[in-house]
Amino acid sequence: MKTRPRLVTSIPFWVLVVASLAAIAGGLAIVLNGIDAMEQVLNDPNATVVQVYVGQSWVVVGAAVLGAGAIGIALVLALGAAATLTRRPDVAIETIDWNSDDETAAESTAPAAPFAPATTAAPLAVEDADVETPSTATAPPAAAAAARHDEPTLDTGDDATRR
Repeated sequence: MKTRPRLVTSIPFWVLVVASLAAIAGGLAIVLNGIDAMEQVLNDPNATVVQVYVGQSWVVVGAAVLGAGAIGIALVLALGAAATLTRRPDVAIETIDWNSDDETAAESTAPAAPFAPATTAAPLAVEDADVETPSTATAPPAAAAAARHDEPTLDTGDDATRR
């Protein structure tokens, strides 16, 4: 059994192949169409400047698409070479004999440890969440200090550093 799928059955690989071939075909069609249009316009004495220079732009766009397809084909070839040179580890598969009554796990010959009952732990002190504290009760010291921390303080004006 192979641990990784082969490159031939890889969907992203084939998407790259098809997209690269489509880019090559599309770019080639744009380039050839642009060159043909430029030849016709350049031989026409009544051609305008716009007709002449637009064909050049389309040829440049087609060349870029054609180049992208060529790079994709180069990547396909590089992936194919890398997949060929990469060694896949062999995986051993154990077949199961369903007709056999033998256990596959080896049983240990050491005696089992004797059962020892668990010792009782000290009970946990848990507060009851349903007990409500009245609002007139005094706050614990930590809560009172935290509440005073956010209180605004009055400036008495005796700060010597502000003069």
